[in-house]
Amino acid sequence: MASTRQLKSRVKSVKGTRQITKAMQLVAASKMRRAQEVASQIQLFSDAARELLTHLRSLPDTFNHHLFVERRVDSRLIVLITSDKGLAGAYNANVLKRYAEALKADKAAGISTKTICIGRKAAQFVARIKDAEVIGVYEGFPERPTENDLRPIVATLIERFTDKSVDAVDVIYTEYKNTITQIASTKQLLPAGFVEAEVSEAVAQASFEPSAEEVLEATTQRLIEVQLLQAYLDSGASEQSMRMIAMKNATDNAGDLIDDLTLEMNKVRQAGITQELSEISGGAEAMK
Repeated sequence: MASTRQLKSRVKSVKGTRQITKAMQLVAASKMRRAQEVASQIQLFSDAARELLTHLRSLPDTFNHHLFVERRVDSRLIVLITSDKGLAGAYNANVLKRYAEALKADKAAGISTKTICIGRKAAQFVARIKDAEVIGVYEGFPERPTENDLRPIVATLIERFTDKSVDAVDVIYTEYKNTITQIASTKQLLPAGFVEAEVSEAVAQASFEPSAEEVLEATTQRLIEVQLLQAYLDSGASEQSMRMIAMKNATDNAGDLIDDLTLEMNKVRQAGITQELSEISGGAEAMK
């Protein structure tokens, strides 16, 4: 049985750990709220882009735009989004599992797969896969990336699709539903796709300069950029949500462990007191 001093030392150590996990829980909750706010702001731009694309795609000159044309998939490019850090529950494990399943399905179908990694955990995982073809790694991405942060990635996606070195581009990320539910998901970026929206009269009567086709090109690129940004922000909110829950569980477990250790320490102390009283009683009896 551990001594009282040893138990006190363990209680002190666990209390220190509980303070750390509690602080990490609060930080994760704050970051999650910020990510949710930014994601909701981007939705307004995304709605406007879908309305414009719906109208542009209906015009005769732009119906067969090269970024929308589907072709047989012999090569796929996957953008894999994870975190740089751990301690976020099953966040990274879930998205990496989905990525592994996508690789297996592509291999079975005879499709070659290329990967762009966003996040250190993604890069570390893909590096351990035999014959994996990585064309880009981005670590230390900001919580709120700007268009300058995303533009090199989007330019690579469009260039690879346009020159037909890849026939499809997908992003694998964690979709944020709510604080409790986050789902590892796959979204197609190219060929470009969008949910058609109702076109307002102002957009329907608009004239386009220099041409409708060039406006469609620029708008499509921006929509792909927004979709990638939305996936990244969803992943960030999911990461912080799962980290918050993981740290809350760790804090609660630390509290339970402290209670158990304190109870054990009290038992040891009580046993010591009882033994001392027995020894005193025994000594007193011996002296009679």
